[in-house]
Amino acid sequence: MSNSNQPEVRVVHTPTFIDGSDLETPILKILQQDGTLYEGAALPDIDQALALKIYDTFLFIRALDERMVAAQRQGRISFYMTEIGEEAADIGSTAAMASDDLIMAQYREQGALAFRGFPLKQFMHQLFSNENDLGKGRQMPIHYGSRDLNYLTISSPLATQLPQAVGYAYGYKLEQKDNCVICYFGEGAASEGDFHAAINMAGVFKVPVIFFCRNNGYAISTPSSEQFAGDGIAPRAVAYGVKAIRVDGNDVLAVLKATQEARRMAVENNQPVLIEAMTYRLGAHSTSDDPSGYRSKKEEEKWREKDPVQRMKLWLINQGWWSEARDAEELDLKRKNVMAAMKEAEQVPAPSIDELVTDVYDVPPQHLVDQLSELKAHIRKYPDAYPKTAWRLNDE
Repeated sequence: MSNSNQPEVRVVHTPTFIDGSDLETPILKILQQDGTLYEGAALPDIDQALALKIYDTFLFIRALDERMVAAQRQGRISFYMTEIGEEAADIGSTAAMASDDLIMAQYREQGALAFRGFPLKQFMHQLFSNENDLGKGRQMPIHYGSRDLNYLTISSPLATQLPQAVGYAYGYKLEQKDNCVICYFGEGAASEGDFHAAINMAGVFKVPVIFFCRNNGYAISTPSSEQFAGDGIAPRAVAYGVKAIRVDGNDVLAVLKATQEARRMAVENNQPVLIEAMTYRLGAHSTSDDPSGYRSKKEEEKWREKDPVQRMKLWLINQGWWSEARDAEELDLKRKNVMAAMKEAEQVPAPSIDELVTDVYDVPPQHLVDQLSELKAHIRKYPDAYPKTAWRLNDE
């Protein structure tokens, strides 16, 4: 019985094996490290206003990451993750999306949220888990979310957002909306089963989703060479019937152009696309990590020479849109603003402990009400074991 979904194939009469490593995956590059374009390269759809907004977000994230790592070391917050070295990947791609397209982040995409206008104060409220935090203090630091900015709240388990992105994109398709979902993940997350299920579903149902892989070379401390034997992540999409493109993840113009084209394909043709951005995290995986245990300083320095922020700065200067003096001034201002917002957020009270049982159900069920009462009684019995800065009882 023939299957109309099966492609025509070349028939052979001796064993002939195919090897995926024989497939050549090109990489899109537009902007060189000195701020000039590669010969023959074409710019994405970008004007001065968009370019400056992207770069302004670069500077903000550098200031935020720098200050909040220091805050964690001082014991002011419990945890933090930087995106130093990877700014071009998430900020450049977000700049290609419509503001009402949904972002499903992994955990290193604070730049995408900042680009969409998430207020500095809200970053701080989340990091300090105070009563003004949109998540009501129930998430660990960097697990941001914003309904107003179409940014789904981050969760810790790897790759869970991938099949969710397919489902949400399928909803867009059913409603015939001119939108798509962009879903971020690392190459380490692509080793999870959810990745394969999601890519297969997207290919079968033809939904408007962009899978954006930040291939930074390490899944925490595990190098890519120990994660997979194939040629990165992009070829996997081809096997599932999904379009794929590989870009220089430190080249913001290449990322922007690839994502603009991917979004057009997704929205106009319900064509899922996977973008693999080849990049490198210059910082530790998190403040709980020491990268000196699994990579060399020489390797890090090699990638510092490919800094995406420096590359875009030089391009802006070449356009006559920026200067070194303005750069230093803006970065200094952002550092001061972050410090001021941090000091203010530290003084905001913790959420009421009653918030523990709200939002999941319209009316909290009796068993949760009972558990909350027991918790309050326990805290009152052992007040020294529970700092008042952690949660407020409703009678305080």
